Amino acid sequence: MNTEHEATSDVATLHWVGGTDGYLKMIDQTLLPTEYKEIECHDVETVWEAIKRLSVRGAPAIGIAAAYGVVVGLQTEAGTSRAEFDQRLKTVAAYLAGSRPTAVNLFWALDRLQKLAADAADLDSGEMHALLLEEARRIEVEDLEMCHKIGEVGAALLSPGDGVLTHCNAGGLATSGGGTALAVFFEAAKQGKGIHVYADETRPLLQGARLTTWELMQRNVPVTLISDSMAGWVMKEGKIQAVVTGADRIAANGDSANKIGTYSVALLASLHDIPFYIAAPSSTFDLSLESGAEIPIEERQPEEITNGFGKQTAPEGVDVYNPAFDVTPAKFIRGIITERGLIQPVTKEQVLRVLNSEPVQS
Repeated sequence: MNTEHEATSDVATLHWVGGTDGYLKMIDQTLLPTEYKEIECHDVETVWEAIKRLSVRGAPAIGIAAAYGVVVGLQTEAGTSRAEFDQRLKTVAAYLAGSRPTAVNLFWALDRLQKLAADAADLDSGEMHALLLEEARRIEVEDLEMCHKIGEVGAALLSPGDGVLTHCNAGGLATSGGGTALAVFFEAAKQGKGIHVYADETRPLLQGARLTTWELMQRNVPVTLISDSMAGWVMKEGKIQAVVTGADRIAANGDSANKIGTYSVALLASLHDIPFYIAAPSSTFDLSLESGAEIPIEERQPEEITNGFGKQTAPEGVDVYNPAFDVTPAKFIRGIITERGLIQPVTKEQVLRVLNSEPVQS
């Protein structure tokens, strides 16, 4: 079921409606910026489909959606034994984990809820269901606070009048708050730094063109849209003083996976001696992976390239390679902006030091 609303700058990307028998409501980001609709997820299959087809996207938002998806998926277990409830929890978590392979927040949220259930084995199924909803809401609130802290840490890296390039969408549409990379821009603008954002289109699904420019315009932050292939020339012209992007998974050594095209931007920034920053919460780090070589890369359907947005732009039968992400080696990242502070230089030792520290106090 879809409901239409007038878009506003402070609308929630996704939120829970009601109690344990409620549902998850989210913006359908596949329709932005020309159409604004919200999807109501009353079953786990709808949540899975929303994650898979990018109605909800961005690592933090995917994690929140998955947490609420667990709650939806367990609504059929009211009054069952705890053993039956736990088996259904395992099934639902495994099902949601299969929606997308790269964004680590998805697995982090599912693991967090399963651990909570394992630690509260004395509760009956109804009590456990309520506790899982409470934990999903806690994940959403934590994400909101994380966005604010990342914004504060990152804004300190920008100077008045800077031109800043970003790739894909790491804004409020990718989180429950102001985003990660875009939170940096929002905070810098709030501080009166007068920055100007350049947004790559981000082919093939144009998240930069459709989503990032929309968010920045909603907040009255000056933004100029460019195609991905223009980034190097715009840097050469001296219009870019920093690059800030988000990330979907970060290995222990700082290698960072983000939307395809990010690696190219990092190389261009390095060539032009422009600082390249990643903005991401601590939940996006996967310390079980030593390097980016171990990060699984999702490959999506060829139609996203050959028939983008319903328009055929390539001959029938052409071979297509469509990885959704690439990995930027740590050596090209000037710093990683987190809610716990700035990781700089980007080394395994610094990653562990910052992640083990207390969050930045506002």
